[in-house]
Amino acid sequence: MVPRDSPRRLSGPLTGISLVTNSVHQARETLGKRLRDIRRDAGLTGRGLSDLAGWHSSKVSKIEYGKQTPSEADVRIWCALCRAEDQADDLTVTARDIESMYVEWRRRLRTGTKARQEKSLALEAETEIMRWYEPALIPGLLHTAEYASAVLRRVTTFYETPDDVEAGVSARMQRQQVLYQPGHHFHFVLAQQALRTSVGNRDVMVGQLDRLLSVMSMSRIRLGVVPSSAPYLAPSNQFIIFDERLVHIEAVSAEISVTQPREIALYLRAFATLAESAVYGPAARDLIKAELEALILRDIASNP
Repeated sequence: MVPRDSPRRLSGPLTGISLVTNSVHQARETLGKRLRDIRRDAGLTGRGLSDLAGWHSSKVSKIEYGKQTPSEADVRIWCALCRAEDQADDLTVTARDIESMYVEWRRRLRTGTKARQEKSLALEAETEIMRWYEPALIPGLLHTAEYASAVLRRVTTFYETPDDVEAGVSARMQRQQVLYQPGHHFHFVLAQQALRTSVGNRDVMVGQLDRLLSVMSMSRIRLGVVPSSAPYLAPSNQFIIFDERLVHIEAVSAEISVTQPREIALYLRAFATLAESAVYGPAARDLIKAELEALILRDIASNP
């Protein structure tokens, strides 16, 4: 059975994107402090290090105070000039991790949608418990091919990236095999708006809502819907939690990864609170069926 998340209320307002921005900044500050300590231990001033490295005079200060992420080459030069080569490997890994925390969509999608789907395939395959909150769309692992095609077509158009929608849809359908594999459990929480957001045409939406009703019977899947009348208790941006080691957030400009345990814990609290607001079983089915009926009635009204 899918594990139930203990409901815990958040004590105050929380916005996921600002948390991620803070996470990246804090990681830069932590790395900057380590590099500053190395410089001071070497008896160098910031100006002295800049001169030796041939950098702009402000670069050292920006790195040390978390205003700029150093490249791997920057870190190795820093360690070499400060006679701390033994710390270079560890610090370059840290710099690389910071870079991967925030990846612009145009960079992620520069070869099209298929590569992004394949990246998710590997990550989902190694995850035992996935918690996924969606405020406006159906989660990708539950898409029909038609719904996925409409979503990826819009992504390709919006970001002006290579058009490989057919290959992207095929990869997204391949991802769904994980739903049937032993050792994986899924807890999806959707805002009611996700059932209403029009994707494609009426037939696409009817097929997608039917798909949701069918997957609800799977023992590995727990699916809840937060009614539109539910009170505000937690952040409303989309996020996915992979076990308790990684959170992915899809912002407008970038895909963001959170790996700090303290912040992952906040997302776990947020998900538990949203799950507490959701309805499950027959009540969730009733909400989905109501949206299906509304689609049919609108179709009848527009085609008397």
